[in-house]
Amino acid sequence: MAKEYSNEDRIIRNKILSMIIPITGENVLQMTAGIVLMAMIGRIDAYAVGAIGIATVLYRILWGIFKGLATGTSVLVAQSHGANNYEKLKSISEQSFIISIGVAIIFQQLLFWFAKPLLMVFNPNPDLLANGVLYLKIISWSLPFAAIILLVAGILQGMGNAKTPMITVGILNIVNIIAGFVLVTGNAGIKSLGLKGAGYAYNIAYITSALFGIIMLFGKNGIIKNMEGKFGFRFKSDEAKMILKLGLPTSFETSFWQAASIFLTRAILTYGELAYSAYQLGLQAESISYMPATGFGVAATTFIGYALGSKNKELGKKYLNQLIKYTIVVTIFAGGILIIFPKQIMGLLVKEPEVIQIGAMYLLIMGITQLPQNISGVLNGALRGAGYAKVPMINAGIGLWLIRVPFVMIMAYVFKADIVWLWIGIAIDMCWRLVYSYFYFKKKDIFEQEALVIE
Repeated sequence: MAKEYSNEDRIIRNKILSMIIPITGENVLQMTAGIVLMAMIGRIDAYAVGAIGIATVLYRILWGIFKGLATGTSVLVAQSHGANNYEKLKSISEQSFIISIGVAIIFQQLLFWFAKPLLMVFNPNPDLLANGVLYLKIISWSLPFAAIILLVAGILQGMGNAKTPMITVGILNIVNIIAGFVLVTGNAGIKSLGLKGAGYAYNIAYITSALFGIIMLFGKNGIIKNMEGKFGFRFKSDEAKMILKLGLPTSFETSFWQAASIFLTRAILTYGELAYSAYQLGLQAESISYMPATGFGVAATTFIGYALGSKNKELGKKYLNQLIKYTIVVTIFAGGILIIFPKQIMGLLVKEPEVIQIGAMYLLIMGITQLPQNISGVLNGALRGAGYAKVPMINAGIGLWLIRVPFVMIMAYVFKADIVWLWIGIAIDMCWRLVYSYFYFKKKDIFEQEALVIE
């Protein structure tokens, strides 16, 4: 009996690693590309960094909607996969593409034609606004392709295939770095296009990566193409509703953060453009710790969904326990880097001493709070996999709108406190999310939830 348990435990660890290693590789590639590209822009001026920052906040509000739809799709795919219902899996995937691409085209037009009034919400100075409008209009064209990339990853990760999404994101980031080097720096014999070049590189990378993802899913030898069942991209309202039911709470959760970023950005900008540049660069550097750990949340969604689909609740519990253990180990190591070397990390990204000082304090505080943030990420991933998509959304809503945003606004506008208090407000929110998730797990056994797509 002990041997049997040991073999099952080993199989669980191997499956987790087969997901975690590629997802971690994917996130590290994304993190590296972000740091490299931000370093290129950082050499231009602080306005360029700030322009990318405010434009990206709006872009990622809409990006968050497609991330949520991809997550909802991943849950249903995982449960279908666990139930060996591949006809349902294929049908769910098709419906997700119909919904996401249609919505993405509408939102792309919204960003392009209303870039200036949308960015005015940040109350930027004229130079920052002009640069932000320029950049947002350019990258708006990448939104439909971003939706495709997210769906490809969601579908394949729901099936336990994390290698292909890693390759897709690898292509995205490698192309982005190369195109950015050519178009931004002017070191390849082509005149530097500066901020425009960064936007063009962004679009080129997303188009290339999305085309690769489509071929992997729907090409002649594609993963979805060769599954049983007819293939016709016909709209099915019942499945569309199921995707939206699971996906929209995650979309709202992601968009909550991006919307809250508008208030955070305005508060940080009251401390000056250098402070905001430090924050943007700090976010990139923070991904040293955060990005590798996000894979555990994705894995929790996949494996809990799979366990429920296969009606094996004990298996789900074992997966969750192992994922939490791995998360703790990885976070202690990666978060420790932020705590020990904050100034050195910032020094790799920017030259201004004031920016380094502000950013280093941000990294120190974020490093301390990485552990509660990442453990709550795993618990939230498990909740989504079990179909409790609203719980993480409520958690994020309370943390952002009742803790983070009010705290930051009071410190910035009422007390005019040192900017370090804004970083502390963010940290308090992170700790709250773990408390909420933990007590929800203590209160309710999520493994009693029935899978949604077996029939």
